Amino acid sequence: MHKFCADSAEEPHACSGHAGLLIGSEKIQACDLARANLLVKPVVLFSSSSFARWTVAVCKTFSTTSAQRPKRPLTSYMRFVKQQHPLVVRQNPDLKIVEIVKRIAQHWRALSPEQKRPFQEASLADHAQYKMEVEKFKSQLTPAQSAALNEERRQKLAKRKSIRHKRELALLGKPKRPRSAFNIFMAEHFSQARGTTMQEKLISMLDDWKKLYLSQKQVYIQLAEDDRIRYKNEMKSWEEHMIEIGREDVVRGKKPVSKKTVSTKGGKKKSKVKAVKRKVAAKSSTSTSSGSTKARKTTKTTKTLKKAEE
Repeated sequence: MHKFCADSAEEPHACSGHAGLLIGSEKIQACDLARANLLVKPVVLFSSSSFARWTVAVCKTFSTTSAQRPKRPLTSYMRFVKQQHPLVVRQNPDLKIVEIVKRIAQHWRALSPEQKRPFQEASLADHAQYKMEVEKFKSQLTPAQSAALNEERRQKLAKRKSIRHKRELALLGKPKRPRSAFNIFMAEHFSQARGTTMQEKLISMLDDWKKLYLSQKQVYIQLAEDDRIRYKNEMKSWEEHMIEIGREDVVRGKKPVSKKTVSTKGGKKKSKVKAVKRKVAAKSSTSTSSGSTKARKTTKTTKTLKKAEE
């Protein structure tokens, strides 16, 4: 469920553990959990192909340098959301958050360019001020702090890229990974787990699994094997379909290899494959010429010996 942050000193965001909520051409940013020194991440138990996944709050202390970085200003649309959200909630107290967001988005799309202009101008002014503050902030950093910020940014970009890639694979219909025997057991008996917290329930499920006899586990082991075969067959069909539609880049072991170029004396660049082929051709021609030279020398020596015998 998405919620808006209601702090008086903070602008409202679409609060979620996901990257954000896309509405039309505007994107509501996820709630800034970094301010609370929290990250929301999925925890996978006992297997990368686990069936059971939960989202838990994991504490993470951010660097002081990162916390002092100027905050990115709101877009024109988010300014409109900030203004309209309290009004819509007051008029429709029983309306769900998703419906509130949709209604605000409809209001925004219905505005004329003249009505949107104040929000856009305020956003541009704040963005110019933000750029100045960022430049001032960067000028005060030490080399070590700057390197730490760059590394933090690299990790964030890599994480976003990974999330986008997973979403793309899901949209392309990639089969779900097979479940382990314990995952299948846990899915069937989780409602009977003991304990009040998630961690206590998981520990109790693990204890119950360890207490099972091998004959009892064999049922779940066979189900896991069937699921593995299902995954193998579905992946084969899916990858064949991806090759047919020209998406070899998502097929295992079929990633396109970019041709490396090597620079020549003249400064021109040519394919490394072509360069290797030319080297091999040059060596073969050299070996052929040397072989013909040796053959001529041998013929001359034979003629000389014959004359000497006569």
